[in-house]
Formats: sequence, structure tokens, C-alpha cells
Amino acid sequence: MHADGSLYSDGGGRGWRDSATRYALLPLRIFLGVTFIYAGLDKLTDSAFLKDSGAGSIGDMMRAVRDSSAIPAMVDMALDNPVGFGYAIAFGELAVGIGTLIGLLARLAALGGALISLSLWLTVSWASDPYYYGNDLAYLMAWLPLVLAGAPVFSLDAALHSRRRRRAGRYR
Repeated sequence: MHADGSLYSDGGGRGWRDSATRYALLPLRIFLGVTFIYAGLDKLTDSAFLKDSGAGSIGDMMRAVRDSSAIPAMVDMALDNPVGFGYAIAFGELAVGIGTLIGLLARLAALGGALISLSLWLTVSWASDPYYYGNDLAYLMAWLPLVLAGAPVFSLDAALHSRRRRRAGRYR
């Protein structure tokens, strides 16, 4: 171990650690992006889901969780127009997934993903007992690092930032 507490010399280890740190959120970004794209497309292509009532419908699901949710009033708002709410969730998941995967407005996309996950945790999976059986809380926690860090590599945000820096350097 070196005096600075690192296990590596400045020669090769530091570069590897810096690279690992730089790319650390990429697997999470890919997982969440693909998952939310899939979830949105799954809802949009499921003929049963986007209905007011019936087996597998958004309406029946919301009625089933209403009394066990943390915020029943939130479910009541969705029940005013369950099909519209279903479309909003599906298109929201699709937008969040695409934005996250390509890294465009990545922090905003991650915030959207966190809000979707929070709303689903407070309604659909709130009654999960023990709490860790519900996956929406885990998704909420997974979105938070991306809200904080954005998409610094392999992203349109990074490419646009780099382009702006190059242009600013030309005009000095």
C-alpha cells in the first residue's frame, strides 16, 4: 500500500481505477434503459392492460391496490381515467428508457424514472411484505445515482458537452 492509501502505483493502477470509476454507471444505465423501454412497449402492446376493466387491465390492477396503497388519493386520480393513466405510464417509461439508454437529457430521464418508480412503490408495491419483495423501491434506488451523475460516457449529453467546449475554445 502506498502513502496515499492506494493499492496501485501511479503507473498503471490509477488509470485503470479512473476508467473503472468513469464507466461504473454504464451497466446500470443500460439495464434501466432497456428495462424501461421493454416495460413501456410491453404495456403498449398488451391488449388487456390498456383497458378500464377485465383480467390484466390497468383499471382492475389499480382498483385491487387502492386500499393497500400508501396514498389512496393517488390511485383515485389514476382511476378517474385508468386507460389514460396506463398510456401515460407506458409512454413515460418509453421516454425514460430511451433518454437513459442514449444518454439524452440523462439526469432528467433518470428523474422521470425515479418518479415513476416512486409512484409505483407508493401505490402498487406498497403492501409488499417484507418491503424488499417489492421491486419498485429497488428501481427507485437504482435511478438515484443516475439522477446525480447523469451519463458522462457514451451518451449524447457527453457528445453535446464536448462539442460546446470545442466551440467555446475556438472563440476565445
